Amino acid sequence: MKLCRSLCILAVVAAFAVSSYAQAAAATALKVQEQKLASKLMAREMPYRVLLPAGYETAKAERYPVIYLLHGLYGHYTNWTDKTKVAEYAAKYRFIIVTPEGADGWYIDSPLASHENYESYIVKELIPEIDAKFRTKADRNDRVIAGLSMGGYGALKFGLKYPEMFTLIGSFSGAFGTSQFTEKAAGDIGKTVDVVFGPVGSKTRLDNDVYELFLGTSQADLRTLPFIYLSCGTEDFLFESSRQFDGLLRIRNVPHEYRELPGVHDWVFWDDQVREFLAVADRHLAARKK
Repeated sequence: MKLCRSLCILAVVAAFAVSSYAQAAAATALKVQEQKLASKLMAREMPYRVLLPAGYETAKAERYPVIYLLHGLYGHYTNWTDKTKVAEYAAKYRFIIVTPEGADGWYIDSPLASHENYESYIVKELIPEIDAKFRTKADRNDRVIAGLSMGGYGALKFGLKYPEMFTLIGSFSGAFGTSQFTEKAAGDIGKTVDVVFGPVGSKTRLDNDVYELFLGTSQADLRTLPFIYLSCGTEDFLFESSRQFDGLLRIRNVPHEYRELPGVHDWVFWDDQVREFLAVADRHLAARKK
């Protein structure tokens, strides 16, 4: 009887401890803010979410680095805050985090669809909006972009196309082979590429191919690239493309970090990676200030 009573007490204590920890984590998580931008390039209102660092409202003179997180195919701007604990992980850092809407647009300006200009929207409208609306450090050395799958491709492409805008880029399970994706070869994923990019061999495909962009960068210009963080699960169907891109970076001696980890193409992996990447970003930004 005493043993039973003791076990019951221990169970209650353990349950209370878990509950208290969950409540504490929720209490320290950053508040998610819904925002909208009246986009001329997209000819509609574009939603996005913002996480402001703790103390933002009171530290009126302080300015902050910004991290843009891009979602994947079939996803939306809400995914990062709904499907990961990024609001909790970010609470100990001094970042502003922005999660834009990218729909299934592959973060390019599509020649095939009117007002589907996701690349120009992010570069020419969203980033200036964030810098004007919030107390950001509005310069290349304090701006970071990362994403998963389609968003990992998008982040890498933005870094290669606009190295003057970003100090660090992160790609988790990046979908890099867009120039060869077709409905016939890659099913529904390839179909979205056909719809957005046009046929294989088109100028749009070549202009937005991360392999072409990287190999077309001169050795001198490689020194201007942002630091690159790549990761992929070893059981992910996109694993080989991440390993291949790591190989290209090594051959050309481009500073980067590459991680192969157990995992598949899912939110368990991306939740872990966004947590890791925030720490990478914090170290990278701190190192640049020394």
